[in-house]
Amino acid sequence: MGKGELKIDPELLAEAEAVGVAASRIAEDAIRREMLRRMSPAEIEARAAKWAAENAVAIQAHRERIVRYGVFGEDLRTW
Repeated sequence: MGKGELKIDPELLAEAEAVGVAASRIAEDAIRREMLRRMSPAEIEARAAKWAAENAVAIQAHRERIVRYGVFGEDLRTW
């Protein structure tokens, strides 16, 4: 099997597709979970810090929107 090639039992894949299972998405999710399970806490923290840095502009814009307009549905809260 070549690098990047994923082999799945064709009958299983056909059954999954027949009932609407998104096999590729499930496979990706499972691979991500397994990668996280194998990472050290330091690696997970580094990955989170990288994500936060890459998304800092959007995060700040979201925070400013909440300050300006509040949280969606806040006016409907009864508590």
